Amino acid sequence: MAGFFSRLREGLNKTRDNIVAGIDSVFNGASEIDDDFYEELEEILIMGDIGVNATNDIIERMKDEVKKRHLKQPSECKELLVESIKEQMRVEETAYDFEKKQSVIFIIGVNGVGKTTSVGKLAGILKEQGRRVLIAAADTFRAAAGEQLAEWAHRAGVDMIGGKEGADPASVIFDAVNAAKARNIDVLICDTAGRLHNKKNLMEELKKMNRIIDREFPDAHRENLIVLDGTTGQNALAQAREFGEAAKLTGVILTKMDGTAKGGIAVAIQSELNVPVKYIGVGETIEDLQKFNADEFVNALFDIESEKEIPEEAAAAETVAEETAKAEEEQKTDTNVTNTEKQKKWLFW
Repeated sequence: MAGFFSRLREGLNKTRDNIVAGIDSVFNGASEIDDDFYEELEEILIMGDIGVNATNDIIERMKDEVKKRHLKQPSECKELLVESIKEQMRVEETAYDFEKKQSVIFIIGVNGVGKTTSVGKLAGILKEQGRRVLIAAADTFRAAAGEQLAEWAHRAGVDMIGGKEGADPASVIFDAVNAAKARNIDVLICDTAGRLHNKKNLMEELKKMNRIIDREFPDAHRENLIVLDGTTGQNALAQAREFGEAAKLTGVILTKMDGTAKGGIAVAIQSELNVPVKYIGVGETIEDLQKFNADEFVNALFDIESEKEIPEEAAAAETVAEETAKAEEEQKTDTNVTNTEKQKKWLFW
């Protein structure tokens, strides 16, 4: 099975074609590092959904480093651009405290971004780590939402607290929180109904559910993770800003990155919102939802081989070589022991 870096690199093909091909043409076509060179790079980055503010910061950092390093040729700047993008994506808080503390994870976002699927995958990941997980099915509006989540709970091997279709989602949260406390659950993951980020009454409902968690489970570590569809580009950034007003965001789950030309949005999110992308999805299986690593993401975007990624053939060859060397060493040891025993017998006789 291919490693996650390989799947990520493959999933970013469209984004790579959209951004990196244009960047390469600038580096290869420009004769000098001048204003035109920087303007062309800036246009490509903005068109690649990296965002105006993030792009400006990346270009300014590049200019400073070009002066410090006394670079003269455009071709010398590509590595510097990669470094600048990685630096732009780093945020101060990228901890996964919910892996070790009793926690409530609140999953929010608009319809169709993959919230329910992300809840199921995250439950499976945490269960594999030995955590006791409970799911709250607070999406009581969408038809068959409860059945879909129940199937994911079954796959992950975790329990679920739900309510009837049309029930008050806040009451489901109340029941789930108290069940989590009574059962000494490690992580409660709350699925919520998809809602448009510009509908005030629905956003107020999110605030109500958050207040219930604060009141009923004050000692729990809190995570508010927004699920964003990578294919929506800058619209995802607007959604994150609006939802951030209703619930303080602690992280992002970025889905559908395997089929988008707008993968640059990951740069804009971390840079402009200072909210870490904590998970990235590049497929349908649980293994395709992984912790986000900014360096690996940029390496995959620019098709730079990850040091962590060892081809299966090389890994297999290395294993065979190690086993062969070990067998030869053992044979050598056995021969030495046999010879020693023979010498002892000759001396005895």
